This record gives sequence, structure tokens and C-alpha cells, in this order.
Amino acid sequence: MDLGLADRTYLVTGGSRGLGYATAAALVEDGANVVLSSRDPAAVAAAAATLGERAVGLALDNADPSTPEVLISTAFERWGRLDGALVSVGGPPPGPATGVGEEQWRQAFESVFLGTLRLATAVGARVGEGGAIALVLSSSVRSPLPNLAISNGLRPGLAMAAKDLADELGPSGVRVFGLLPGRILTDRTRQTVGGDPEALRRAELLVPLRRLGRPEEFGRVAAMLLSPAASYVTGCVVPVDGGMIRTL
Repeated sequence: MDLGLADRTYLVTGGSRGLGYATAAALVEDGANVVLSSRDPAAVAAAAATLGERAVGLALDNADPSTPEVLISTAFERWGRLDGALVSVGGPPPGPATGVGEEQWRQAFESVFLGTLRLATAVGARVGEGGAIALVLSSSVRSPLPNLAISNGLRPGLAMAAKDLADELGPSGVRVFGLLPGRILTDRTRQTVGGDPEALRRAELLVPLRRLGRPEEFGRVAAMLLSPAASYVTGCVVPVDGGMIRTL
């Protein structure tokens, strides 16, 4: 099936590794152009170089209010168009609600929540009909995760903000949706569940497919949903979790 991605252009934040990079790779493989961003200059440059001439990498922080305009301007200057974005940010620090301080909450809100909403709103104002915006959220939208109080607090709010954006941008033909990754084998998963084989095995037992997901499995779903092939999908959250989430 032709996804219709050829020569379209997307922004991918958190694009130097993990779920962001996997999505960028899937988009490029199907002929799209990508503007990657990451806070790590060396990592994002290396990621863009690996993806080749259809990718450009920028060292930017989602918490910086100037980031959206830099990303959007780069897309138009390099390829003359913008068709959407995958907004992914690093997970907030772990810890229980009684064990994380106000400054950690504040920093996470600036980056994870406000930075995501700021970029999604800016992209929504610049893409035309057929544009798509995907927010990488978490299974904590449906059910809280142990020792991840900040994520449990912020991600469900972002899911509702995405629903609002879908309602507001829908009449212009722009789609907005969330993605709920489960246990995908990324650095973040190793941090939260433990990187030793026994800890990973215990995590696998919580997944009906009895294995952790691969980043490229998430990336292919994200690329398809961003593409014109998913032109009637908006205002929803889509789990990519091997069946781990126990709610409907």
C-alpha cells in the first residue's frame, strides 16, 4: 500500500534516538523529508547523517519558546512545505508523588506539557489540509505507572489537549492524535524497568505478546498514522503496546 508520504515534510522532536528516530526512519524510508530535533547536538547530527539527504538535524529544546518557529522555518526553507509533526520529548524523572519536588514538576511541565502544546499549536497553524500532528504520550494516559508520578500527572492532560486540538483544527482538515507506547525497548524503558536481563524478562511477562516492542514497530505505526493513508483518524489515542494496557 502506498502511504502517500513521498516528498512530504515532517518535524520529529526527540528525533536522535528511540521512538522519535524510529519514526523518522520510517518516514524517510517511504520518501518523506524530516527535520529532527534533540537537545544533544552530536546525537541529532549523527541521526540526520544516518538518514541521509532527506533529513536535517537541529539541536533544540522543546522547553524553549523559540523552538517551534526554528523548526517550522527550517522545513519551509529546506523543502518548501510542512505536512505535520511527531512531538516526542524525553520522559520526566521517575519518582513517587511524595518524593519529587516542585522544581522537577515545573521543569517537566515546561518541556513535556507546555513545550509539546506550543509546538503542536504552531504546526497546526502552518500546515494545510491533510496535515497531521502526533503526540507521543504513554500508557499512563490510561493507567498510572509505578514510580512515575510526573508522567502520570502530565500525560493524561496532554491527551485531552490533543482532543481539543483535533476538534479545533479538524474543520481545516488537520488531524491530531496521540500515541501510547507500552514497553518498547528504548533507553527510557531500561531506565524505568531496569536494564538487567531479569528485570527485562519480568517486564515481558506483563505483555500479552510476551516480548518488549522494538522501536521500529512503533515507528511504522506512527508513520502510517501521520500519512494520508490514515486520513480519517483524529481525536484519538492509539496504543502501540503489545496488548499491555488492560483498559479499553
